[in-house]
Amino acid sequence: MGHFNLINLKINKLQGVNMKKIVLVVSALLLSTNVSFALDKIIFKDDSSVALDHAKNAAISANAAEVVHHAGAALEHTLNASITAKGVAKNHLNEGAKELQKAIDQGKLGKYNSSISFSQSAVVHITAANSVVESSH
Repeated sequence: MGHFNLINLKINKLQGVNMKKIVLVVSALLLSTNVSFALDKIIFKDDSSVALDHAKNAAISANAAEVVHHAGAALEHTLNASITAKGVAKNHLNEGAKELQKAIDQGKLGKYNSSISFSQSAVVHITAANSVVESSH
């Protein structure tokens, strides 16, 4: 019987060690998820802010070439922000990206007025996406 008690004691110690390892792994996973979520928000805010600045500049540009330049930069940052966005914010960014692409296409054709109009629509969508994210925390 003494031999079995020693085996049970060793099993109980191993279970305790394994349980501690499991708790440690689960805690690390939860922490990394929270860090990842926070990092996603930081990346979103950075890209969406730069996208909005460029979209606004496109909307007030003096000529079609400037619209193409700023709308292109805005499109790049809008698409980057869209990667980490979710729900309504993602939908607004996707719509903003479509408007920016139209602004670029029209600007390349020399259609200044329509390129400005599409840029203004993009500003509305990117602003809405930022507002949704800001109000979510």
